[in-house]
Amino acid sequence: MRTIISICFIFFLAACQQPSVKISPDSAADDFKVYDTEAFFDTTRLFGSSLNFDGSAVLVSSNETGIFNAYRVPIDGSPKTQLTDSDNNTIYAVSWFPQDDRILYTADQGGNELNHLYVRETDGIVKDLTPGDQLKARFISWHDNDRQFYVATNERDAKFFDVYLYAIDDYSRELVFTNEEGYNISGISPDGRWLVAGKTNSNADSDLYLFDLMVNQPAPQHITEHDGDVQFNVYNFTPDSEQLIYGSNANGEFNRAWRYDLSSQVHSPYYSADWDVSGVGFSDNGQYRVVAVNEDARTNLYITDLESNQPLALPDLPQGNLRGVNFSDDADTMVFYLATDTSPANLYVHQIGTDRVTRLSETGNPAIDENHLVSGEVRRFASFDGLQIPGILYKPKQAAHQKVPALIYIHGGPGGQSRIGYSPLIQNLVNHGYAIFMINNRGSSGYGKTFFHLDDRKHGDHDLKDVVYNKYYLQSLDWVDGEKIAVIGGSYGGYLTMAAMAFTDEFAVGINIFGVTNWVRTLKSIPPYWESFRKSLYDELGDPATDEERLRAISPVFFGHQVKSPVLIVQGANDPRVLKIESDDMVEAIRSGGTYVDYLVFDDEGHGFSKTANQITASKKYLAFLDAYLK
Repeated sequence: MRTIISICFIFFLAACQQPSVKISPDSAADDFKVYDTEAFFDTTRLFGSSLNFDGSAVLVSSNETGIFNAYRVPIDGSPKTQLTDSDNNTIYAVSWFPQDDRILYTADQGGNELNHLYVRETDGIVKDLTPGDQLKARFISWHDNDRQFYVATNERDAKFFDVYLYAIDDYSRELVFTNEEGYNISGISPDGRWLVAGKTNSNADSDLYLFDLMVNQPAPQHITEHDGDVQFNVYNFTPDSEQLIYGSNANGEFNRAWRYDLSSQVHSPYYSADWDVSGVGFSDNGQYRVVAVNEDARTNLYITDLESNQPLALPDLPQGNLRGVNFSDDADTMVFYLATDTSPANLYVHQIGTDRVTRLSETGNPAIDENHLVSGEVRRFASFDGLQIPGILYKPKQAAHQKVPALIYIHGGPGGQSRIGYSPLIQNLVNHGYAIFMINNRGSSGYGKTFFHLDDRKHGDHDLKDVVYNKYYLQSLDWVDGEKIAVIGGSYGGYLTMAAMAFTDEFAVGINIFGVTNWVRTLKSIPPYWESFRKSLYDELGDPATDEERLRAISPVFFGHQVKSPVLIVQGANDPRVLKIESDDMVEAIRSGGTYVDYLVFDDEGHGFSKTANQITASKKYLAFLDAYLK
């Protein structure tokens, strides 16, 4: 229960309302249906796989009421119980308590990202464990004595996170680590002795430090001395608190797992793959290990029984990719999700050593035939300099009969990655006849450190050229209408969308979802709690104090009058990363040039839209805009 192995764990559960349905006009040749937008969101996002102390129930977050709340899902298949009843602020469940059915959860206020940590007692009473107006807090881990837990907050200094040790009986706490030097708190060993923290040196170089919490004012122990640029990241401590498992790209393009013996202080290789190792977790008793590998935009999990050093034998499972694995304290019970590209995920429980697998959720809108949806395919194309650019291509059913318009979908970041998996936004657009290429342009994670750094201080140039050459690739497909290609993206993807519209004449329309448009202002106004990686951000994008001229030159807001084709801009009013004024200014800049721009603002959202009603409104807006100005 204490070790939560939840890699790539956001999924969708079905609701049971019937959507209105339209028969495709081309269904005589290929029988499929076009569904209303509401049908794809008539599902409930579900995530979390913490098992309670007696292994009888799973703690999940679900937005089946239209906003995320915490739920108890019994493993015997009986009905779930709603544990929280928020109707305004999104609630994310964190963990059960080790010896009873209290829960920890986190929530912010209207999307402002100032998360607090709360406890819900078994009688339903809720207490804020981290009260304050401007602080941000997060749960770190449980102590293996089952009587204490660790929390990081920035209440003392808005820029840095200190660590507190809480007692589970009265929630009293003590400060156990004062963070004066801007370390990134990464984890604490189960026995409570060792704290591991990272230090960002640049966007290509970092280090790990250990602190012995058994001594007063512990001195940092530098455990990753190295030459050149190397990135290090923490995966986990082993359950016996004897080893630290961490990642490093020192020996190649990809992150490999290493172990550091805390007693002998010896480093040794632990796990490697031909892609990035993205996570390593363990069952609490140490018997099972779960390794996550990011394999070409898809995470694959490898579960090993460490007693036999053999893969865990699983019974035949339904089709899907394994996600969100977790174990009971005694490791006799395993919970997990199965997901596909065309269907929301289901939550399952397996009694290890038996053939018994129980499905705990009903996924997918029963009115949607999964055969009418489309799976994505990984494709690559050559960019302006010959570099192969990967992405995920969705070909709509309508393309069997006619040329279709296409969208280039750009992920956030910088440094994000578009991945295989179910998305109601994507499936809605594809079902309505729009091809989509989810580009992983240079600078995306998951393809090696060289690829990741190819866009450093070249934003609005080399990454934008990748987007343009993505268009040329789409025009080479005989089923794509080469004159009707648009660009869409959120956050950093929204920036590249606006750059594409302001700095090129390549795209018929653009949809900017809370995108950066003024890099000078954005980099000057980053939240204070980003201080520990401010230098990394500046290394990649530029320091506004010394590089303002270049940052201004790549900021679309100063060139909005050059936009010649229609644009839709969508923004959350409470966004702390991309301030609403950025989108306000971008709208006015486009209008000053006489070009049509539509603007949608959600007053109760931040950086990303968490409420189902708002997600539906936004997706319907995307579709209506595209139907009017592209199709």
